[in-house]
Amino acid sequence: MGMTSRLQAAWGALTRNNYPNVSLSEWSDWFTFNGVSYPYGLNQTLVTGKAEEIENSFSGYVAQAYKSNGVIFACMLARLLLFSEARFQFRQFRNGRPGDLFGTPDLAVLEHPWPGGTTGDLLARAIQDADLAGNFFCRRAGDRIRRMRPDWVTIVLGSDTDPDVDADDLDAEVLGYLFHPGGRYSGRDPETLLREEVAHFAPIPDPMASFRGMSWLTPIVREIMADSAATAHKLQFFINGATPNMVVSLDKDIAKQAFDDWVKTFKEHEPTGLARAYKTLYLAAGASVQVVGTDLKQLDFKLTQGAGETRIAAAAGVPPIIVGLSEGLEAATYSNYGQARRRFADGTMRPLWRNFAGSLETIMLPPPGASLWYDDRDIPFLFEDKKDAAEVQAAQAQSIKALTDAGYESQSVVAAVTSGDLTRLLHTGLFSVQLQPPMPEGQPPAATQAGRALAALLEPYLNNGKS
Repeated sequence: MGMTSRLQAAWGALTRNNYPNVSLSEWSDWFTFNGVSYPYGLNQTLVTGKAEEIENSFSGYVAQAYKSNGVIFACMLARLLLFSEARFQFRQFRNGRPGDLFGTPDLAVLEHPWPGGTTGDLLARAIQDADLAGNFFCRRAGDRIRRMRPDWVTIVLGSDTDPDVDADDLDAEVLGYLFHPGGRYSGRDPETLLREEVAHFAPIPDPMASFRGMSWLTPIVREIMADSAATAHKLQFFINGATPNMVVSLDKDIAKQAFDDWVKTFKEHEPTGLARAYKTLYLAAGASVQVVGTDLKQLDFKLTQGAGETRIAAAAGVPPIIVGLSEGLEAATYSNYGQARRRFADGTMRPLWRNFAGSLETIMLPPPGASLWYDDRDIPFLFEDKKDAAEVQAAQAQSIKALTDAGYESQSVVAAVTSGDLTRLLHTGLFSVQLQPPMPEGQPPAATQAGRALAALLEPYLNNGKS
């Protein structure tokens, strides 16, 4: 059975299994119940014995997190804006060490992945899908790159040598991908793609799957729900006139009909919402008012919501001060913004760039002795402070002078110092005066010989001057 036939057979097995789409809250409820985790629904790793289904949480995360939660949007936007600033180059390897970056015409497909698209557009789509679904898929079709919606993709597992291998066997590996146009239940046949045709970017591995990624939103579903609920509570507080709830009690001896009539009359003549704020409340005899619930100050709303925002930012790998969250601004000022910037760049962005460059090598074969790499030299956000840059340049200048004085070729010295690879140093064969061997006995130094020769030439003129 050929590879394409195996992929089609796997799709036949998938169509015999139906799993419902659920909302974000339903998914959260199914994920844990009374502290017990259940491998059902979106938490399921394997749909059938030979296919690994991408978690069907993409739509829920988009609608209920990315498009409706300001903190999630801010964190993802910070990641997207910086991630999309990089470029791609090939990088040489010399003696197992990375060397210079260089470009070739083959990189044109990454510079213009689709009509009107740029490298930044490709990177933005990649990090967005990886954040929301845990996976980014794309295929190369000639001089075009096609993004594949992650929840429409199924990873098919198997073995090239053993057709009966199961997905959780040690010999199982990715055979290819099934892309379902319009979704799995659109009624359209899937497109079968070999693994060599697809680039798969999954920066956070799913511990329950061997080849699938996990969204960083997954561990903080409860935090997202709590933050959204806190925001809704704040909105509702102002909608209700910026006052806590009140209970109006009447004389216990009042008849039910009289009570209902009184409530109806009260509602008809009293405005609601913001129009009721700061109004005087008139009550009849025997009626009393009692405040129930807490206001925002009693709830310590800022602390409550700020703690959740910080945990969301931590899961995103974005320092709170970068996003402008309240707790981040209180714990640090913009004077140490540079430290947060370096943490964000070194601890979050550069590992993502490195991973994505390696993932693209499936459809972007590098030249021999090179690899695909990211180029972040022209990103203003990553520019070092002037003081630090001056210190680095001063240290490099001292190293260059010392190596040049030691007899190394100046060009090789500059290349070795700037790249950090001292194996690129080439020696001229010349040494400084201090390293010259001593002269043989009885033979004066070259400088003494030259002085004596000059004195002999000048001796007649000196004698004439004396006479």
